[in-house]
Amino acid sequence: MDHTKEKAKVNAEIDISNVVLKTSRLTLRPWKLSDVDDLYEYAKVDGVGQRAGWLPRKSKEESYLRVVRFMEGKKTFALEYEGKVIGSLGIEIYDEDECPEFEDKRGREIGYVLSKDYWGRGLMPEAVQAVIGYCFNELHLDFLLCGHFAFNTQSWRVQEKCGFRHYKQAIHQTQLGTKEDSWISLLENKR
Repeated sequence: MDHTKEKAKVNAEIDISNVVLKTSRLTLRPWKLSDVDDLYEYAKVDGVGQRAGWLPRKSKEESYLRVVRFMEGKKTFALEYEGKVIGSLGIEIYDEDECPEFEDKRGREIGYVLSKDYWGRGLMPEAVQAVIGYCFNELHLDFLLCGHFAFNTQSWRVQEKCGFRHYKQAIHQTQLGTKEDSWISLLENKR
C-alpha cells in the first residue's frame, strides 16, 4: 500500500496562501516578510512559546526564518489586530499513528499562539471559530484535533469555548527536549 497517498487523503491538503478570514476584530491572513518585527515582539516574551513547546525567539533573524517557513508551508495564518500581527494559527498535519481511528476521514490539527499582551480578551476563540468555519465549510474536513499540555489550562479554555472535547491523553515530546502530559481534543463536523 502506498502510504504517501493515504496520508495525503487523511491529512487533507491545505494551502491558505490566498485565504483571508475576517472576524469582528481580527484579520486572519497569510504571513508576509514585513511581519517579522511583530512576530519577534511577541515570540521573544518568556512564557509564550513554552506553552506551545518552544523557547522564546532569540533574534529577529530567527523570527525571519519562522516567517519564511510559515509562508512556504502555506498552512499558518497571521492573526492581525488593529494593523499588528499578534499571533498565529496553523492548520497542521496531525499524527496519524497516534489517531489511526480517523483513517477513513479527512482532518487536520490546529495549533495557535497569541501575544501575552492580548491574553484574556477572547481574541483566540474568535480566531479559532473562524478557522473552524473555514475548515468545515470550505475545506469540508470531517474533524479537527487540537492539543494542549495538561498544565496549559488557558489553551484548554479556548478549545472548550470552541466546542472541542477532550478525546485522549498523550505524552508530547517538545522542542525543549522535555516530555509533557498532554490532551488531544476533538471537534467533529456535524454537517
